[in-house]
Amino acid sequence: MNKNNGTDILSGISKSYWIDSTPETNYPSLNEDISVDVAIIGGGITGITSALLLKKEGLKVALLEASRIAQGTSGYTTAKLTSQHYLIYDKLITEMGEEKAKQYADANETAIDFIENTAKEYNIDCDFNRRLAYIYTNDDYYIDQIHKEAQAAVKLGLKANYTEDIPLPFSVKAALCFKNQAEFHPRKYLLPLAEKIPGEGSYIFENTRIIDVEKGDICTLTTDKGNKITSPKVIIASHFPCYDGLGLYFTRLKPDRSYVIAAKIKEKFPEGMFINAEQPGRSLRSQPYKDGQIILVSGEGHKTAHGENTINHYKNLQNFAQSTYTVEDILYRWSTQDYITLDGVPYIGHITSSIDNIYVATGYAKWGMTNGTAAAIILKDLIIKNENQWQNVFNPSRATSGNAAKSFLTTNLDVAKELLKGKLSGAAKDIELNKGEGRIVEIDGSKYGAYKDDSNNVHIVDTTCTHLGCELKWNSAEKSWDCPCHGSRFSYEGDILEGPALRRLNHYKEEPNRPDPDLI
Repeated sequence: MNKNNGTDILSGISKSYWIDSTPETNYPSLNEDISVDVAIIGGGITGITSALLLKKEGLKVALLEASRIAQGTSGYTTAKLTSQHYLIYDKLITEMGEEKAKQYADANETAIDFIENTAKEYNIDCDFNRRLAYIYTNDDYYIDQIHKEAQAAVKLGLKANYTEDIPLPFSVKAALCFKNQAEFHPRKYLLPLAEKIPGEGSYIFENTRIIDVEKGDICTLTTDKGNKITSPKVIIASHFPCYDGLGLYFTRLKPDRSYVIAAKIKEKFPEGMFINAEQPGRSLRSQPYKDGQIILVSGEGHKTAHGENTINHYKNLQNFAQSTYTVEDILYRWSTQDYITLDGVPYIGHITSSIDNIYVATGYAKWGMTNGTAAAIILKDLIIKNENQWQNVFNPSRATSGNAAKSFLTTNLDVAKELLKGKLSGAAKDIELNKGEGRIVEIDGSKYGAYKDDSNNVHIVDTTCTHLGCELKWNSAEKSWDCPCHGSRFSYEGDILEGPALRRLNHYKEEPNRPDPDLI
């Protein structure tokens, strides 16, 4: 039954609630050469937490963010703090062994406690609440998998149990409940932590994009403005590694997008977090909002630039919410991107086995709040003590299982297919566009991307990704040009929204009554 009151998904603000409900940051950009003990690239949960931990150890750090801190994936998350990462533990025990599976579980359980204790230590009100976390199914195929996952979780010491009853307004065929998990407001947590980093030789620099890393006993990082940062240790926590070190990360990471709507409902939402096992993905949690609450409904995941008309993903979430609850208003909608490794376990540690002073943290597979916090703890230990109790399971140079090797072939065959398809596909020769419309067009025999803004300006960009040359696709919901190969995303003016690309697109702007585009 549809309980809609007439509200429409397009009425929601196309912005993350986490960002809209917290103040903007205004740290300076780097405009001189500096030297520090540790340079950290990326101002999300891993970068901020790493910087704080290393500063507490007496090291001088520089946190370098290409845009604004906590406005990347950490500002577009669903902000669940849980060690229940889909159906992972039975798979980990089978493919990696019980010891490494326990390392993964312990790392993420520790991350939840770390965030709770850190918030208490610094008296941070970040809406932290302990919750039950459920994964459920109504598909017969997943019943046995949930039984096996429950057995695996208990074997690893996690407080979990199988059930067929969950506090949602529909029945399920099977479910797994993890106890003592949590949820929070990520920016209310991260921004106060960031304030403690600058000073005593440590820095935060925003709008400071790193475009080159030169390895050595003392590494040299170069910004897009030509400034240099020298440091004997470097952490790359830039979501997708901006420096590869011949680790071939672009062949080992799959970019994946998912969608969130924030809605007010008439009913009281239960004190729990929920996600289904089958596709399409559906995730639910509540969040304190003014004098009440909102619910976050998320899912609809797909490989970047491989989904249908992207606004339909929001509409699907809206339909699910309205069939489940009485939706009074849709306040926000946003999408996010994450990277998934070949075996589903993040890469955290030395960027390659032969480089001992450059570290990487990536591939959180949509569970970045705990994995990202665990990464900061691991990297701090590797830098200070050269060891950590969880380092083996997350080792970026770990051996590849048979299933991971199959994933490698599938991922890279898809990249090759998209590269060829993009080069051979045709383009519309008609450049007439409606406001808000974007598409591939042909101009003088060459393909470009064209978009008409609300002021009737036509923005034209080259549609060859500046990373490795794949052809970009138009994302109608986010008004962006997205790469189907490795997940780089660009605004309609050519600016980089997501890596791994380090160079913006050429941008041409045709204003009303000015028929000849001018390169700007």
